[in-house]
Amino acid sequence: MSLPLPIETERLTLRRYTETDYDDLLKLQSNDDVTRFLLYESKTPEQVRDSLALRLADVPMDADGQAVTFAVVLRETGQHVGEVTMFVQSVEHKGGEIGFVFHPDFHGRGYATEAAAALLRLGFEHFGMHRMIGRLDGRNAGSAGVMKRLGMRQEAHFVSNEFLKGEWTDELVFAMLAEEWKAGTLAAE
Repeated sequence: MSLPLPIETERLTLRRYTETDYDDLLKLQSNDDVTRFLLYESKTPEQVRDSLALRLADVPMDADGQAVTFAVVLRETGQHVGEVTMFVQSVEHKGGEIGFVFHPDFHGRGYATEAAAALLRLGFEHFGMHRMIGRLDGRNAGSAGVMKRLGMRQEAHFVSNEFLKGEWTDELVFAMLAEEWKAGTLAAE
């Protein structure tokens, strides 16, 4: 199923990565403030090249474990502000997952919420997902706030379940069902 790209929101464009996005991806993935709550440490320039290559690949999104990541840029200027990812958790059960990473210079402006809402729309309306989740480090209050603003409910708080970067961390799981998405978007229209 081809992706309806680019995806335009009020202030943002979600698009496939290009080779010219290397410097912006480097700024994102090599920043300790960005990677603080992520599963990986800050990346080296060579690791970012590998990461970009993965983002350039065509992914059919028709098998468990597949993911597609979009660059998020400001519509007015084209400036790269972050990225959003959608994962296929289960084709059989129509389950997906969203994730988002934004440069700290652009925190607090609603960009993550706006871009993640577009990703939920893609999952529910384009891919026909039944359920979408978001998982995050329990200390990441900013991302938890985004999930709540999206209308996702917190379904789990796993205590000390992952050993990341030398310490045990909690994990929060938020979720939304397709019918909740439809009810929320219809109510907002």
